[in-house]
Parts: sequence; C-alpha cells; structure tokens
Amino acid sequence: MVLPAFLTRTVRLLLGRADRPLHTQAAVVATLVLGVTMLLGSYAAVAAERGAPSANLTSYPKALWWSVETATTVGYGDFYPVTLWGRLIACVVMFVGITAYGMITAAIAAWFVGREQKRQHRLAQGAHDRLLGGERRLSADAEALYARFDRLEGMIASRGGRHGGGDDLTRGYGEPRPGEQS
Repeated sequence: MVLPAFLTRTVRLLLGRADRPLHTQAAVVATLVLGVTMLLGSYAAVAAERGAPSANLTSYPKALWWSVETATTVGYGDFYPVTLWGRLIACVVMFVGITAYGMITAAIAAWFVGREQKRQHRLAQGAHDRLLGGERRLSADAEALYARFDRLEGMIASRGGRHGGGDDLTRGYGEPRPGEQS
C-alpha cells in the first residue's frame, strides 16, 4: 500500500494547485498518462509477444526501452512487436506519446508567450502611467492658467467699471477709448 499512497500524494501535489495555468495542468496530466501508458504498454507488449515465433520483446526491460522508443517516435528498430496485439499496443503507445509530447511542447510555448505578454503589459502599463502623469501635470498647469485668466478678467472688469470705458479685451487694438480723441 506504500506505492499507491505515494502515487496519490504525487498526483495530488502535481494537480492540486488551482492557480496553475490550464496548459501547465494539461502538460502534467499528459506526462502522467504517458508514463502510465509506457509502463503498462511494456507489460502488455511482453504478454502479447510471449511465445510468438521471432518475438524480440521477451523481457520487461527490453519492452520498456521499446515503449520509450515508440512513444518518442524514435523507433531504432532494435525491438519491435511481431503479433497483431503487440502492434495494436504499439499504436496506443505511439498515439499517447505523440499527443503527450505535443501537449508538453504547447505548454512550453504557451509559457514563453505568457511571459512575453506579461512583459509587454508591464511596458504598456509603464508608458500609460507616464502618459497619465503627464496629463495630470498638464491638467494642473491648465487649472493654474484658468485661475490666472479669471483673476485678470476680474481685474479688467473692475478697471473698466472705474474708468467708465468698455472692456479693453473687446475693443480692437488701436481704437480710442470712448471719450478719447484720436
């Protein structure tokens, strides 16, 4: 019972984190399925090939090496099944191996893409923060100018009331004030 408990703890450790990205979880599951398929496929290949004439998968170590070759699609040709059942097992091992390695490759590619997207997001966020900081400065400067214009307009309006004349800002340049001679 030690081995199943160890496997249970290992699977729980590998799959238990909910914060892991989906592609990472898929790659972990694919790797576990591949490992189990290679182990069981090796055993099944030896059982299927037992007693067959010209069988070369006669021991578990040879069959395990064969399943690694088959799953990785290397296929050195040193070991191969000769029976129909052995070849069907080889098809399953190949299919699971190709699928698992494809998922692992996709997970690695997704990891690289994710890192690049995070880097691009940080750069864009920094540029946005710098731009927003500039807008805040611009906004404060604009507010100061508006306040200054309001004070100037107030001063001009109060001067216009004392002199009885019109507003200097609304008269054309060089026009005489009311009551002045040109």
